[in-house]
Amino acid sequence: MSDLQHLSNAPTIVPRDEHVISRSQISERALTVLYRLKNAGYGAYLVGGGVRDLSLGREPKDFDVATDATPEQVKALFRNCRLIGRRFRLAHVHWGPEIIEVATFRALHPPEPEVAEESGERVVEDGMIVRDNVYGNIEEDALRRDFTINALYYNIADFTVVDYAGGMADLKAGRLQLIGDPAVRYREDPVRMLRAVRFAAKLGFVIDQATADPIPRMADLLDDIPPARLFDEVLKLLMAGQGVETFESLRQHGLFRYLFPATDTALDDDGHGELITFLARALESTDKRVNEGRPVTPAFLFAALIWPAILAQLPGAQLRSEINRELFEQAVTEALERQLRQVAIPKRFALPMREIWALQPRFDTRSAAKARRLFGHPRFRAAYDFLLLRGEAGIVDRELAAWWKHFTTTSEDAPPPTPTRRRRGGRRRQGAPGPADSNNH
Repeated sequence: MSDLQHLSNAPTIVPRDEHVISRSQISERALTVLYRLKNAGYGAYLVGGGVRDLSLGREPKDFDVATDATPEQVKALFRNCRLIGRRFRLAHVHWGPEIIEVATFRALHPPEPEVAEESGERVVEDGMIVRDNVYGNIEEDALRRDFTINALYYNIADFTVVDYAGGMADLKAGRLQLIGDPAVRYREDPVRMLRAVRFAAKLGFVIDQATADPIPRMADLLDDIPPARLFDEVLKLLMAGQGVETFESLRQHGLFRYLFPATDTALDDDGHGELITFLARALESTDKRVNEGRPVTPAFLFAALIWPAILAQLPGAQLRSEINRELFEQAVTEALERQLRQVAIPKRFALPMREIWALQPRFDTRSAAKARRLFGHPRFRAAYDFLLLRGEAGIVDRELAAWWKHFTTTSEDAPPPTPTRRRRGGRRRQGAPGPADSNNH
């Protein structure tokens, strides 16, 4: 029997006058989906992060819908609907750039490791769900969700909030709590450990002790997650505006080593704290840009995250003085190859990262003529900002970094900072993070 099946099936119904969610806060397209499902005789609920964020007075990033209609039935109602996913079959209703995701209620896990049904199929291997398209009712769907605060349903039929898992109480308490046995839920999907850290940092919540306790001993399950999926998760973790807090929590719970193993080892050996300071400065600058609505890109931050792993392969004397080019190139290649086995970094980011690193030895000069030649490199600004971070952390000669800062700000030949741009509607466009606005590369 599923560890969830023993939980109470009596929901708490929060009437309209006892919660803060209003239809005026929900996008028109999401309301269209909800009402069309309702008018067709199906259950229609706003669910998950949208309900959670509205309840906290936050602006939701997107709006997801849950229903008892199958994906095929949803598609029949919307000409602009596409069915996606093999592991989880979903309906996406498209209106220009806005997509409303519609999910059919999922059933609880059966006691058998494998089951196939006419309405879909579920496959579980070693406790991990690899496919799950067996449909159920709203109660089962609620108990299948990961955290209590994500298992809240706003019913468009009567504007109530339906709470099967105590999510409203946890919202008020600022507590992040898994539904069911944490060890079982982490085994089903190890990425939930990363989500626990991410939501706690994003919302400023405390992770419930029972939810937090299994994480260090189960963190190695992340080795079974495809590297491409871990790349997406790292972006959510460290590029959402709470990177510093998230990084600290990842290390505290023993998760960071399964994302950046060589970097984590280098940080453990960081006797003077210079590498920690370096990463903290890189994360702080990224957080600042994100929270100010300025463009960011993974290339600069990933270059910083892997830099300690590169330095760990170089002789200790070279951490502050000139870098041997041949040894440096070898260290870069080995560090990047090892990292790609853990977290897949697309070439569109890996190539700029290598350019940022490759320019670092060329900063080991105080020659005005050589400096001016370096100005022409298309990655100069990002590499220069990277040098300043190194100087601030003390992993390069601070006087050298100061010389470059003075020369760059006073030289008439220095390239101007790249202007930042905002997308229409104030939404962020992806560019590059760093200490200065010039990092939009």
